[in-house]
Amino acid sequence: MEKQTRDQTALLNKLDELLSEEEISAIQATLDSAHPAEIAHSLESLPHDQRIIVWDLIADSELSGDVLTFVNDEVRAGLIKQTTAKDLIAATGSLPTDDLADILPDLPDHVINELLLAMDNQDRQRLESILQYPDDTAGGLMSIDSVTVRPDVTLDVIKRYLRFRGELPDTTDKLFVINREDKLLGALPLGILLTHDDDLTVAEVFKPDVEYLNANTNANEIAHLFERRDLISAPVVDDNHTLLGRITIDDIVDVIRDAADHSFLSQAGLDEEDDLFSPVLRSTRRRSIWLGINLLTAILASWVIGLFSGTIEQLVALAVLMPIVASMGGIAGSQTLTIVIRGIALGHIGKSNARELLSKELLIGLSNGLFWSCIIGVFAYLWFQNISLGIILSFAIFFNLIIAALAGATIPLLLRRFGADPALAGSVVLTTITDVFGFATFLGLAALFIL
Repeated sequence: MEKQTRDQTALLNKLDELLSEEEISAIQATLDSAHPAEIAHSLESLPHDQRIIVWDLIADSELSGDVLTFVNDEVRAGLIKQTTAKDLIAATGSLPTDDLADILPDLPDHVINELLLAMDNQDRQRLESILQYPDDTAGGLMSIDSVTVRPDVTLDVIKRYLRFRGELPDTTDKLFVINREDKLLGALPLGILLTHDDDLTVAEVFKPDVEYLNANTNANEIAHLFERRDLISAPVVDDNHTLLGRITIDDIVDVIRDAADHSFLSQAGLDEEDDLFSPVLRSTRRRSIWLGINLLTAILASWVIGLFSGTIEQLVALAVLMPIVASMGGIAGSQTLTIVIRGIALGHIGKSNARELLSKELLIGLSNGLFWSCIIGVFAYLWFQNISLGIILSFAIFFNLIIAALAGATIPLLLRRFGADPALAGSVVLTTITDVFGFATFLGLAALFIL
């Protein structure tokens, strides 16, 4: 991973240097010798004007097609807009069917029509079989380029067929065994093919208990299966157990990376497919939505504080200590929220154990509340020499940590039930709850028992 990052950085630095010197031929030579993924990374990292210059200098249409499959959605849309229909057809016409399916929705309608007309019936049917499934399912992620064999042939026949074929699809660790109706029967690992007697038939040596995926299986579930079973590839079948294609480990690496990017960026209201150098107005508009939501929650918290403005005026120490209440509740809630969101993402949390998890987090909130409320209460008393203030602050911290644990555990579960993304909306809802409840408890108790 570190070497890949260094290679990407080195290519970006080299392109930046050559662009500043306007060394067109050197840029073309550099691009021709680079991997499509590295070129895609550089395009995403370059400002718009330089990006278009580099994109136009990719002479090999096959290379430009591969690059389109690696760049993120927004950058791809911009590159496609800058490319003529003729060049787009040349770039995408040679792509594997599963890669073409990924970028096909971004292509102009007239380019899609040209591509479909140029395909033979078999390739067109393969493309349609992929496009009927959402991108985040096994059917949308699968590759249809797999090697299948029948159970009644000998290993010698298969070896001769493979030699005639010339090469295997990337990341092939097994051949799939099917019957005449294309129903999946099992798998023939390459290790068995190479080490067993050539006169044996596939039926005598294949593995019938192969791990397979239904085409509608969610991408996160697929990633968990590959992780738990240490899979390199797995067949994809439809509801009738007909073999459709296969998922490989390189597809799963992309799924895991995208999930990590989504989880990280969504906490700030950002999208992992955003262009780093998208127009200022577009980026401003996107971020303004998130800022607006946060403003509403901040106004709500401020409104609660305003209800007790008279109390604060009489005892300035309340204004000094309020941030402690909000901060402790926010941190405690964020810890629980992060644990629960991760558990949901990994498939560890379901109906059977949600209640037990909630009980555990409440006990943690109770324990932390007792411990830290005593410490903070003593701290407040020593600071302001007001024992009532210390006791009130202790109770406020205690109750807010319990509420934070409860909110952090239940918010992601409720958001998931209503179809919302817990990683995107969870932190905003949590902060609102802990701030409002913390301020209301602290200032309300102070108004009742101190003033």
